[in-house]
Parts: sequence; C-alpha cells; structure tokens
Amino acid sequence: MGWLGVARSATGRCWVGPDAAADRAAEAIAQTGLPLAMARHLARRGVDAAEAAAFLDPKLRDLLPDPRGLRDMDVASERLCRAVDARDRIAIFADYDVDGGASAALLVWWLRDLGHAATLYVPDRIDEGYGPNPKAIAHLAADHDLIVCVDCGTLAHAALSAAKGTDVIVLDHHLGGETLPPVLAVVNPNRMDETGELGHLCAAAVVFLTLVEANRRRRAQGAPCPDLMALLDLVALATVADVAPLLGVNRALVQQGLRVLRNRARPGLRALADVARMDGPPTGYHLGYLLGPRINAGGRIGAADLGARLLSTTSDAEAEALAQRLDALNAERRAIEMQVTEAALAQAEARGGPLAWAVGDGWHPGVVGIVASRLKEALNRPAVVIGLGQDGKGQGSARSVAGVDLGASVQRLVAEGLLLKGGGHRMAAGLTVEAGKLEPAMERLAELLARQGAGRDGPRDLHLDGTLMPGAATRDLVDMLETAGPFGQGAPAPRFAFPDLRVAHARPVGDGHLKVTFTDGGPTRLDAIAFGAGGNGVSNAIDRAAGAPLHVAGRLEMNRWQGREAIQLKLEDVAVVSELEDT
Repeated sequence: MGWLGVARSATGRCWVGPDAAADRAAEAIAQTGLPLAMARHLARRGVDAAEAAAFLDPKLRDLLPDPRGLRDMDVASERLCRAVDARDRIAIFADYDVDGGASAALLVWWLRDLGHAATLYVPDRIDEGYGPNPKAIAHLAADHDLIVCVDCGTLAHAALSAAKGTDVIVLDHHLGGETLPPVLAVVNPNRMDETGELGHLCAAAVVFLTLVEANRRRRAQGAPCPDLMALLDLVALATVADVAPLLGVNRALVQQGLRVLRNRARPGLRALADVARMDGPPTGYHLGYLLGPRINAGGRIGAADLGARLLSTTSDAEAEALAQRLDALNAERRAIEMQVTEAALAQAEARGGPLAWAVGDGWHPGVVGIVASRLKEALNRPAVVIGLGQDGKGQGSARSVAGVDLGASVQRLVAEGLLLKGGGHRMAAGLTVEAGKLEPAMERLAELLARQGAGRDGPRDLHLDGTLMPGAATRDLVDMLETAGPFGQGAPAPRFAFPDLRVAHARPVGDGHLKVTFTDGGPTRLDAIAFGAGGNGVSNAIDRAAGAPLHVAGRLEMNRWQGREAIQLKLEDVAVVSELEDT
C-alpha cells in the first residue's frame, strides 16, 4: 500500500512518504525553529537537528578537501606553476561537453590573469571522436612545452604516447584502468589507486582543486594569485551539467558558483543567459536545462570548440555571436533528437529486458547521449543508444539509473573484447562497437547490469516529504525551501502531496502541457503546471476525476514571467481518490 493509499498513480508510481522515524527526526529539526515542511525535507535528506544550520549554509572553507590528497597533485601543480614562470608554450586539450569546456575555460582564465596565453584544442566529435588521438597530440607536442588534457586522457595510452618528450598532465574524473598512460601526471579521483572519496567530482572540480594548489605554491613564493572564487560559476555549471551528485563539497561549489553567476560578470554566460531568456536568479535548473544544453549543442552537432570559446572569451561581441550560434544549434539538436527518440523508444520497448538499447544507421552521435537519457527516464532502466556509421562501427552513449554502476560494466566489455573502446563513470559512459559484435555486446552488458538489479519489475517510487494544504504554499516557505538547494543528482528537491483537492480550472498550454488551478474548497487557490501531461497520464486522470477529489504531488516554485512572480506547483503526479477507494 502506497502513502495516502497511492500504490499506482496516474504516472504509474507508488507514493512513498515519511515513516515514523522520519517524523521523529523532522520534529527534532523543527525544534531548532525551522518550519515543519523544511524539517521534513531535511529529514528525508538524512540531515539531523545538529547538522541543519551548517547544511543550509555550506562553507567551502569547511568542505573543500586538501588538493594534495589526490595522487600526482604535487607534480601537476608544480609543473603548471613552472610553465607560467618559464613562459612555456601551453596547450589545453579538452573534451567537447560542458565539463570539458568549463575545465578548459578555468585554465584559460587562470593563465590569462597571470599574463599567459594558451592554445585551446577540442577534438571534432565526428572526425576524431572522444579524447586524445595520436595525430592531434603529436601536432600539439611539436609546438608546445606542456599539454594539459582536461576531462579526458586517463585511458588514452596510445594517443598520449605520441607526445614524445613534451610533458603531459591529465586532469580527469573518468574511471581509470589498471595502468596509467605514459605522462607526467594523472590527477583523477577515479584512478584505481585512489580511495574514491572524491570520486563524485566532475573534471572542472578537479581542475579547480589543481588551481587551488597552484595558487598555494605561488602564494608561498610571494607571487600574485588569480581570484579562484570568481571562477566558481564555471565549476557550478560543469558540476550540474555533468550530473555529478550535489553532495558535500559539490553542493558548496554549486551554491557559491550560483552566487558568482548572479553577478553576470562572465561575458559568455551573460550572453547565453540572455539568449535563453533566463528569468530570475540563477538556479541549478537553469544550469542543467537552459545553459548546459546550449553549450553542449556545439560539441554535439556544430563546431566542437564553441562551448569552450564562449566560456573563455573576454569579448562581449564574440560572446553574443557565439551564444546566438549555440542557441540555433540547440534548436537544430532538439529536432534531430525528437526523431531519434521516437525510433529508439520503439526499439527498446519491443526488446524489453534489464537494458534499454537501440541502434540506427546514421543516427547522429551528437544526440545519442540525450536520447539515452530519454530512454532511461521513460523506462526506468539503464539505456544505450548507438549510431552506426558507414565504416561498420557504432558510436554510442549510455546512461544509468541509481544504484547501477554503468561505467565499470562498459570497461569490462572492453577488457573482454566485445567493445573497441569505452569508458565513463557510474551514471554515464561512451562506447565504440563493431557492428558484428553489437548483439553479443548488448547481451553481455544486460547480463552485467541485471546482476546489479537493473530492470526489476514493479512501479517506481515517488518520494514525498509530507503533506501540505494550499494555504501553506507561501512565498516565505518557497524561499526557505530553496535554501536546501541546489537540487539535482543525489539532492532531490522538496516534494509534497496536497490531498483531496479539486480542479477549479484546467487548460492545455504549449506542446502537451497543462495549466491547472486547484482548490480545497476554501478561498485559497493553488496554480500548477504539468509539463508533458498529455503523455504521462496526468491529463487523463484529471479528466477522469471530472471535478472529484484528487491527491496531487509536486514541487513548489516561483513562476517568473515578464517581471511578475507567483507561487506555482510544478505538478508531477496525481491520483484520483475514488479510484484508490475502489481498490
């Protein structure tokens, strides 16, 4: 039996509310003076009364780890400082996604503040693929004294061997193998000889820690140091866009980075925010759903270096031009994505099993990652989407669900000879496979993931913090709940159930969305927006209720439009009360 009797809702989920232990924890937190709704949310997040104040105001000085705890950090930071002092020629080799672009921009801004320029190289997704390749590395090595690979390189043994005498530093976070490439330093919390305590960091956070240590070295020598706090908007963007868990130091990095972003000091992010029509103070949602996809669009279907250039430019004119181009590419990307998603979903549903996978001739490698995410969300299973090229090889991206380590399984397939190459982390991976080995590779991957619990039947759970009535949905409560953010991977947003409401008004808006006004029979109304309601069962359930009571669930937020603000429920699920009683 689900909470409030909802064992299977309109979206097919079982509602899970606080148990007796959570209620006791919430009551203890409320004794500190916090509203009960906030106390319930903190209790669900595992925060106790003694930790509540610090949790709501995380400090980097308290949470930032000592960079020297990472292997090769001393070597990497010393060489970087020496390169600046010696005026060495530095090249930055970056991945083409947001994390890679932000990582590169961090180095560019730090070096620029010290009067030092660097060459930026981002490989073309189609022609060169992911990560370093021998031709590019040899070309950079011929004209540079130091190459810094960011968000890539940990598994690039052959490619980095082409450096031939030029020092190479790898600053990465992807899962490492049993051996490391032949380079000067590999700073990566996911090396096999690391403890894994910092394995949740994205590459930009690893770069940031490297710059923290480099600044410490320079400070000890009495040399000037760039302001690293001013760079935290880049770290925040990468952390959210790379779906890193917003826990511990990540949460502090993003919260502080959002404060920096509010200042609108970085030309590229300011221009992109304007193009994306970003209303109100920046939040994790804006990073993950407005800014991040546009920056990724360059690497997906346009010029691979557009994102890194946008994030590192000092020119307003260049920033505006790049932002406009990325916005146009993002619109093109969405159109391609819709076509591939429809075909991929049909394939995955027909196959069934613990792994949702699909393959298509000519599917653009720039959208397969997004489509894999769509499949994972729709089917609640790890997903792989592969585009086959004319060379008989497939390039694919994979996304996982909570509790299933995808990256390790992909690396195992590489070791077993079923994949040409592959790697990633727990929640996401990339792979290359020969067409003739596609079926056995996917069968083996499904087997490995099933051992971890992927694909188990039963309704998904919707975890809720408690119940509220419409009259409790005040601006003060919404503002208070936001202090528990940022929200994202590993940090669920506050979600509440509003029991026994009736629909006062409902109308379709946009493409498949629904605008609803609820009432509890009193004078207070609760406005709500249900995105994609036409395809997830919410709209049908509201129609079936025909004015009868509904339990509704979602997240309270401020709706900002054309300078006006109003409280709104982001409606995620409903249950018709009479149908619950009938069962």
